[in-house]
Amino acid sequence: MRWSLWRNVYLDYSREYPGRYTATQFPLDHETAINSAGVRHSAMMTAILREYDLNETDQVHAIRLLGSIFHGYAPLDASGALSHSSPDSQQSWTRILDGIDTRLQQWRQKQ
Repeated sequence: MRWSLWRNVYLDYSREYPGRYTATQFPLDHETAINSAGVRHSAMMTAILREYDLNETDQVHAIRLLGSIFHGYAPLDASGALSHSSPDSQQSWTRILDGIDTRLQQWRQKQ
């Protein structure tokens, strides 16, 4: 998997700092946003997707996909909503990331 170094960053962060993670979901005014960790976050997402060789538009779509998945799964995981049955939710998370990787390899918009 291309993402092996960072694949649990969102889940680990949301588990270790639940209040901070929740705070990342609030909109910021432009001035606050450009002086926040969001700039570094955006750079991280761009670096992660660099290996997929996406054009700028496809990269924006991919970042939105990733954000939707990460910010959907992390709260469900934190609430315990995914821990009531087998297999373990971490196994599901790994399979989700494998699926995203497969899809992003074919993400380029067809011209």
